[in-house]
Amino acid sequence: MLYFCTLFDSFYLSRGLVMYESLKQHTKDFRLYIFAFDDLAYEVLISLNLENVTIISLSEFENQKLLNIKNTRTKAEYCWTCTPSTIDYVIETYNVPNCTYLDADLFFYQSPAVLLEEMNKQKNVLVTEHRFSKIAKIHEQERAGRFCVQFITFTKDTKSRKVLNRWKNQCIDWCFAKYEDGKFGDQKYLDEWPEKYNNIQVLEHLGGGVAPWNIQQYKIIQNNNKLFGIDKKTKKIFEIIFYHFHYVRFLKNDSVDIGWNYLPKFVIREFYKPYISKIIETEKKLERLNKNYKTILFNNKPKGLKENAKALIKSFTKFNLIKAKD
Repeated sequence: MLYFCTLFDSFYLSRGLVMYESLKQHTKDFRLYIFAFDDLAYEVLISLNLENVTIISLSEFENQKLLNIKNTRTKAEYCWTCTPSTIDYVIETYNVPNCTYLDADLFFYQSPAVLLEEMNKQKNVLVTEHRFSKIAKIHEQERAGRFCVQFITFTKDTKSRKVLNRWKNQCIDWCFAKYEDGKFGDQKYLDEWPEKYNNIQVLEHLGGGVAPWNIQQYKIIQNNNKLFGIDKKTKKIFEIIFYHFHYVRFLKNDSVDIGWNYLPKFVIREFYKPYISKIIETEKKLERLNKNYKTILFNNKPKGLKENAKALIKSFTKFNLIKAKD
């Protein structure tokens, strides 16, 4: 049995459901604990009666420490703050041997079981690297850190829980969407782990954590309806386990902004377009299912001077803007 947890509110509900369906398609024996971060998400998720899923409301999950700092964080910052607490909650409340946190915007192409096989009794915390491409590394690594909190596993072993509890307390003390004193969100805390602790397994499988910031290093091929990557430097072939669809923004003119990293046409065609279609299909189902649910697609407006400037650049260059429907 594999144990996972994730968190999202109604804004990310369709992405979380698409992630769940991809996990279910490729993983036979699993339990996913979903933390619903608003009432509408909880209402919809309960009504869906999802197989292999346990839904947890904020009222069940939040403790006084989290409530004390909740109003000091933005919605995104609070989600980041809560990430280690959700893992701890699942291990403690449901007495499971381990738990892997999943970002809601992941999509699985194969079972993640092969990734978890890298852990053992000595290495009982699993972390994934960003593996930035050369260009992305220049702009992102110092701020975002070596590791990505996208797929991270802890066991109930004492040494693993020690790492988790320290991280949990650090995030409660400080977790903001800015770089400050070597910290950024919940991620930069992980940078010191391999040197500080001897029980950290840094994921070696390149197929765990393919993302827009590293896919330029790989040649992507398809064989027997499976997606593979070939490391351009080492020529190593690996099966793609999951892709992280970070920065997929649905705009008002029925187009989708897929970020600032260079993405080959094959990747856009084989990864992004099918994913976007699944999101749109899920949004339509949610609107039919619940009268209180209103699609969040094609309504995003840039906020602030920086975001408006980025939107203006996009509108002129059309860089990584694709049609939602072809």
